Amino acid sequence: MITHCGPERLARGAFLSVSEFESALIDGIYEAAIVPDGWSRVLRDTARLASSREALLGTVLDDDIRLVGSSADFAEEYEEILRRIPFDVNVRAQRLLAHGRYGFITDDQVFTSEEIAQEPIYRDILIPAGHGCGVATVIPAPSGDVTIVHCERPFAEGYVDAGAIAVLDRLRSHFARAGLLGRRLSMERARAASQALELMGLPAAVLGLRGNVIDANALFQDLMPGSFQDYAARLTATHGPADEMLAAALATLSRSDLPQPVRSLPIPARRGSVPMVLHISPIRGRARDVFSFASAIVVATPIMAGNGPEAGLIAGLFDLTPAEARLAAAIAAGHAPREAAVKLGVTEATARTTLKRILAKTGTRRQADLVGLLKSAGLPR
Repeated sequence: MITHCGPERLARGAFLSVSEFESALIDGIYEAAIVPDGWSRVLRDTARLASSREALLGTVLDDDIRLVGSSADFAEEYEEILRRIPFDVNVRAQRLLAHGRYGFITDDQVFTSEEIAQEPIYRDILIPAGHGCGVATVIPAPSGDVTIVHCERPFAEGYVDAGAIAVLDRLRSHFARAGLLGRRLSMERARAASQALELMGLPAAVLGLRGNVIDANALFQDLMPGSFQDYAARLTATHGPADEMLAAALATLSRSDLPQPVRSLPIPARRGSVPMVLHISPIRGRARDVFSFASAIVVATPIMAGNGPEAGLIAGLFDLTPAEARLAAAIAAGHAPREAAVKLGVTEATARTTLKRILAKTGTRRQADLVGLLKSAGLPR
């Protein structure tokens, strides 16, 4: 258990002076901005300076928050806390953001002892979980996102003392510069990813946390505004049914706990353009370290004229189940639902029910539209 030791005792225990320990930590902050795997170690050392058990680095954009923790267990635990009390109604976070001090602050600077005793986030969640005494700072960025550096300790251990806060305040500007560097590097990685796909002949864009376009290669830009439009809120498709599916997919990108919608969306030909399929690849897991401010990479795959694709290709393009893909391939080959049912060994009622699901997933409303789309589908160039 970490007790009230203060920076001086901590440094002596590590056989470093306070200035040496602080200097090493500053080097680690800038290193982590380039190699994100280093953030856990940096946060562990930051927590030790604050005589705390754990620390977090959070990035907030439009009420969406991404966390890196001094330990994976603490990051998961705090994500669960935020799920129980969403960010937009989290009074602790809101008061921190509204406080206005450009430095680290503690809970008792924004809450009275009576409020802490009554607030559900303290009474029912933080204190029973062994937390409740935090020290944190807010670092706004010109891009509109906010970085929060936060250390947490048990409520019974009391608040972080002024000496530790003074040391943390000296680190704040380094966290701010490292955050800015990390954002710029993330933008460069996004640009490199879209350009690499352009070399493969694929229109591609990297989307931010809101579903907005961070970077789009020249091939994808050529599709705007005919097939897509880059609005501040999010990327949109000009084809109404496809845009409904796109909106549903983007709304759940940051929520792995929710059912995931279709992520291969058919875009019909219009205004001289060729038909295509928009594939949405969420950025998850360790990929979030590389693309820290992105939610997905989207790739528009043009489809070529042909006699109709095989079931395996159809399944991959439109997220169909094997049974749905086999029926779709039979429909594309010219079989009516009754004939396809006989061919596949299922009842006509089953085939028609399956066909309804296929229409919904491909964004088509009539069998003729589905046949036209599938007949034009083929392997991308």
